[in-house]
Formats: sequence, structure tokens, C-alpha cells
Amino acid sequence: MQIQRIHHVAYRCRDAKETVEWYVKHLNMKFVLAIAEDQVPSTKAPDPYMHVFLDAGQGNVLAFFELPNSPAMGRDPNTPEWVQHIAFKVDSVQTLEETKARLESAGIPVVGITDHTIFKSIYFFDPNGHRIELAADVGTPDMYEKLDAVKWQMLDEWAQTKRAPKHAAWMHETEFRGAAA
Repeated sequence: MQIQRIHHVAYRCRDAKETVEWYVKHLNMKFVLAIAEDQVPSTKAPDPYMHVFLDAGQGNVLAFFELPNSPAMGRDPNTPEWVQHIAFKVDSVQTLEETKARLESAGIPVVGITDHTIFKSIYFFDPNGHRIELAADVGTPDMYEKLDAVKWQMLDEWAQTKRAPKHAAWMHETEFRGAAA
């Protein structure tokens, strides 16, 4: 078997209409599909839902479920907010800068631009509390080759020590140096 691509990624939302309008307005996504049932097709459980789908570009689809009969959404209290996130690629650092300004002018707090050397990112939260990352690639072929050459060593070292291997520490030298200044 060979996976062709992600068909869609689904998350829960508090309010389907608010969520669709937010992604259309702030991330320029197109609303492509809505499905609603009073019963879950896979489990046959009686559980009404609204399932909405947004075009995240190049065949990628971001979907949400609103579940009015379920308890309120929560987060895993043992996982920091920065860990679970949805990352979208944008075309340039200029787009990151412009989007950051537009989001902040709409009252949405934004973290970054964060320098990961091979890409730069901004981070913010959607109305459901999902962390969103926008990333612009800036790496060179040489950088990607260096990372590819050490990926298995890093994974093996991490599996044994549970300490960050330093093979790719160069990626965040600029970001951390700026924080120390």
C-alpha cells in the first residue's frame, strides 16, 4: 500500500458557522462541503453532528465537527498548548509579515515570526483554541541534506537518552541567540 495524500484532517469545533467564517475571513480558505446527520455513519450511534470542510490548498482539506450533545471541548491538560497544532505552508516571509499584521489588527494575538532556519513561522489560535502555525520555507538544499543525513542518528539517540540530540542545533542558534540578548 502507498498512501497518496491526506484526504482530510478533522478536529472538533465549538460552533461550525463561527469556525467556517473565521477560516474564510482570516486564512482565505474556501468552504467546500457540509455534512450533517443525526446518526454517526461508522458507529451508527445516535449523535447529531455538523461536519464542515475547508480547502487548505492543493488538495488538502481541513474539517471540523460540531457536536452539540457532547460535553464542552477540552484540552489534554498534560500536553502544553504549543505541541498540538495545525501548520499551513505559505509562499513567503512577506506573506507571514502581512498576515501577522492583519491578524493582530483583527485582535488576534500572534507569536513570531520565529526563525527555524529552514522555515519561519507565526503562531496563533483559532476560535476553538486550536493552535495554528503559518510557515514559509527558506531553507537551502544543503540545509535539508544536512538534516536528512542525521535524522536516524537523532531518533536513535533520543530513544536511548530522552535528551535532545545536538546534530541539528544549528537550526535554532539565531532564534535562541536573539532571546539571550
